Amino acid sequence: MEELITELKKEIIKTLNLEEIKVEDIKNDEPLFGSGLGLDSIDALELIVMMEKKYGIKLKDVSQGKKIFTSVNTMAEYVKNNRQK
Repeated sequence: MEELITELKKEIIKTLNLEEIKVEDIKNDEPLFGSGLGLDSIDALELIVMMEKKYGIKLKDVSQGKKIFTSVNTMAEYVKNNRQK
């Protein structure tokens, strides 16, 4: 699971062009939106596209995204249980 978490952090940095942030700067249970990493709704859309391309995961319901993108830990858990690739 730790490998998947590191991979997701790298993908978040790459997908969102967060060049000033390093993998170790992102805490596993830190909120991705708001007070944590400070991502916004445009970032959420980019993460949804990344998950579809990289892991074959399609979100059927936008409200799912709030739970899935709570933190890197919640993303990793969802990917682990739902990945198609």
